[in-house]
Amino acid sequence: MVIDELKKLYLISIGESVQEITELPSSGSNRRYFRLRGNKTVVGVCGTSKEENDAFIYMSSHFRTKGLPVPEVYSVSDNGLFYLQEDLGDILLFDAIVKGRQSSVFDEEERLLLSKTIRLLPRLQVKGAEEMDFSRCYPQPEFNERSVLWDLNYFKYCFLKSTGIDFQENLLEDDFRKMTEILLEPFSPTFLYRDFQSRNVMIKDGEPWFIDFQGGRKGPVFYDIASFLWQAKARFPEDLRDELIDEYIEALSEYMPVDRQAFRVQLRHFVLFRTLQVLGAYGFRGYFEKKPHFIQSIPHAIGNLRNLLRKEFNEYPYLSSLLKELCALKQFSDDIRKQLLEIRIISFAYKKGIPDDPSGNGGGFVFDCRAINNPGKYERYNHFNGLDETVIDFLEKDGEISQFLGNVYTIIDATVKRYLDRGFTNLMVCFGCTGGRHRSVYSAQHLAEHLDNKFNVKIHLTHREQNIDQFFESKI
Repeated sequence: MVIDELKKLYLISIGESVQEITELPSSGSNRRYFRLRGNKTVVGVCGTSKEENDAFIYMSSHFRTKGLPVPEVYSVSDNGLFYLQEDLGDILLFDAIVKGRQSSVFDEEERLLLSKTIRLLPRLQVKGAEEMDFSRCYPQPEFNERSVLWDLNYFKYCFLKSTGIDFQENLLEDDFRKMTEILLEPFSPTFLYRDFQSRNVMIKDGEPWFIDFQGGRKGPVFYDIASFLWQAKARFPEDLRDELIDEYIEALSEYMPVDRQAFRVQLRHFVLFRTLQVLGAYGFRGYFEKKPHFIQSIPHAIGNLRNLLRKEFNEYPYLSSLLKELCALKQFSDDIRKQLLEIRIISFAYKKGIPDDPSGNGGGFVFDCRAINNPGKYERYNHFNGLDETVIDFLEKDGEISQFLGNVYTIIDATVKRYLDRGFTNLMVCFGCTGGRHRSVYSAQHLAEHLDNKFNVKIHLTHREQNIDQFFESKI
């Protein structure tokens, strides 16, 4: 039926029969895409909603009049359920940055594509909104109270309730109302793409093109930035995300005045809102429609939420406490713990050999503490180790070990950040001295406490020559 309708449409539009039809992969929606080859290669689309198709077809035509890079629609079936559009190729931005997504290390070419995309977005949002008939948007003409509460309740009923958490619905609704007020405060007559993410950007001749904007409507610019930069599987490192936000603000400033600080404050509320909306979608598509792609994305979205909650949302006290409880649920925390970085820190005596790496990764950093003034050369310290106050006082008195550890912290902090960005799970750091009792013990202990205070990681501390093991659990 679908193939026959597309063949018929191709014949009417192109004037000859199609030679080959291949179905293309789709992601979340129920829309189906086909590549039709013949005298002209086009993409055939089968949608289940005429109203949604109408919205896309209108927007595509309107955006093209504004010089925006979107596919041209060539012809539409009489019933409005099928249409033919321009073939932009096979390269999604999502696939073009796959190495960066997998490693969280984005090379120059990937960063350039992201920069081009984020700088093009304000043009779509502002120029695309000019003279646009928003009444033709589907299912809502604008981002309003109804659409905000719709998405928040989507999260509540399709995700939160499915976790089994008990909650007071009246208190949750109070915070939902407060969030709605904050999100609707910065009104702007701009176009809100709604599902702006790397799967909906295609790369043609090295340039980004926008697709699947049929859910767009009038709304604030913040939503699309939150959607793009906090996409569950994008895994953008924090420094790259900040860089792209700055580039976006710079591009947006060509169309309207922007207060950078106020922009970032407001953006954070949209990031929380978008994350809840995404979890609602994952819950519905994954738990109810049994689509594995969405279930697999849930831990990534929970990870985004967990990071977001490190800074309090004082505006939503009950919601914040509920979300922290959600992030701590065993079904989510176990998955995250498996992916957490474990740092093994060991103090040792050089005369007994450098410790082996049980992870099989071949070892890590080894810091030599023997240049530091040694308490072990004084008999009165022989019965103590680097955990005892008398040795601590000796080592800290001249500041030599503090300077040494300051340098160590700089190196290890930078490494931990990169390991976390890249999803690595093991790091080893060893401190050696002559007897493995004083300087190495002090250094290993202090590094473990420093990292435990600064990062959400698992730490296994071993003072080998004292047969002491200590574990610092992650803060999940």
